[in-house]
Amino acid sequence: MFRLPLVAEPQPYSPQTSNKASRLRGATVTDGVCPYCAVGCGQLIYTKGGQLIDIEGDPRSPINEGTLCPKGANAFQLAVNPHRVTSVMYRAPYSDRWETKPLDWALDQVARRIKDARDRDFTHRNAEGRLINNVKSFGTLGGATLDIEENYLIKKLFAAGLGVASIENQARI
Repeated sequence: MFRLPLVAEPQPYSPQTSNKASRLRGATVTDGVCPYCAVGCGQLIYTKGGQLIDIEGDPRSPINEGTLCPKGANAFQLAVNPHRVTSVMYRAPYSDRWETKPLDWALDQVARRIKDARDRDFTHRNAEGRLINNVKSFGTLGGATLDIEENYLIKKLFAAGLGVASIENQARI
């Protein structure tokens, strides 16, 4: 009678497959919150060797239970996209090209322009002589990604500090 040699149990995968491991193995996991719509979806942020390697929904989160919307799922691409602009780009009035400028220059420009607009258009008293201390030539529009503490500070800075009358923050959806 013919007998086949004894062999080990057949495996449903190749030896190469059995030697592979998850790219997340050995990664440091940090709890995070999605930066987009202020719903507060939980995220798990994976880093390895100081580099971001993945962002996923946190299944322990009672808000999103491990799922992410398309914008939240794209948070990883936002951070690592090689085409992301990471420097200040400025285009002068009537110019046809963009220039790279230092961040300190940009912050000084914003501060100077806000101060100039405030000084130019500030109203100390209205026509009836009532004290109003406001400026109506610019305003602020906040997004839903701001939390209550940020909205409080924005309100204090723009209303009490600068006298801005038009302050709007998008409500949480």
